[in-house]
Amino acid sequence: MQVLSAGVNNTEINTRLGWYSSKVTTSTEELTTGEREKKEAEVQGDGGWNEATPFPFIQGTDCCGRVVAVAPGVDECLIGLRVLVRACIRSEGWDSLKNIWMASDFDGAFAQFVKVPAAEVFPVDCDWSDAELGTIPCAYGTAENMIHRAKVVSGEHVLVAGASGGVGSAVVQLAKRRGAVVTAIAGMAKLEKVRAIGADQLIARDADIVSCLGEKSVDVVVDNVAGPGFRGMLKVLKRGGRFVSSGAIAGPMVELDMRDLYLKDLTLIGCTAWDEPVFPNLVSYIEKGEIQPLLAKSFPLKQIVEAQREFTEKKHVGKFVLIPPPIDDLKRYLP
Repeated sequence: MQVLSAGVNNTEINTRLGWYSSKVTTSTEELTTGEREKKEAEVQGDGGWNEATPFPFIQGTDCCGRVVAVAPGVDECLIGLRVLVRACIRSEGWDSLKNIWMASDFDGAFAQFVKVPAAEVFPVDCDWSDAELGTIPCAYGTAENMIHRAKVVSGEHVLVAGASGGVGSAVVQLAKRRGAVVTAIAGMAKLEKVRAIGADQLIARDADIVSCLGEKSVDVVVDNVAGPGFRGMLKVLKRGGRFVSSGAIAGPMVELDMRDLYLKDLTLIGCTAWDEPVFPNLVSYIEKGEIQPLLAKSFPLKQIVEAQREFTEKKHVGKFVLIPPPIDDLKRYLP
């Protein structure tokens, strides 16, 4: 498959730095700016999502591409189509949560071409640009999976932490699409941009969540931030509420008062493996015009270092995307 665009995600940086290792207990920001070299040395072979990261390999979890060839036995009608790649593969079928990821377990889309299983390729018929489609797979797949697992329904109050990031901004849109009332947490400078994508109520990142919302006021918390704010998230959940997460950028170690968990009959939901309806749902939302891309900035693929450096500054809302050189430019490098 020819790669047309490839989104930049936390996961590529976290994998490169070994943040998924159990030896790391700090936030992603602290690992990036603080003890980066020390931690990289400590977590050799223990920084991948599932097993040891297969270095050296090509990263790039998001892929918008065009099919240029198929394996024997695969429908040749796919050739020439613009597609999205489902990055999370349920490698032992839908009855097992075992999963592998493009760009974590095998080569990904930070390249001109990528090879993926045909079952993970989804044609998309829309007028979005290649760069806009490149914002979708990882962030929106992760967001839709959390909303699906938490069984969000119309009228429920959903609190979204980190609402200006790729996943968080996708959660805001996807929860609103289901008819939820959304309260979004983001940095002060980003609040109005988050309002523009549908948030009903805004809370500044450093505010006291319990003081702002009150205890037992929220049906669902979607939190990929974790860190020191975790305890307050459980306080604002109603009895029977659901807490769902697929990340911990502010730090994986949290304080849990077990009384909040069992006295309020809460459900804590961890999400990595995408469920079967998630990606087909996303494609249908795009084709029906029910969601919008949040493209913050695009970079040529050769500027990957600059793109990741700027990404870690967290000054943007939405997604960064890398654009490989066009095929005509590649011909001069071929024998």
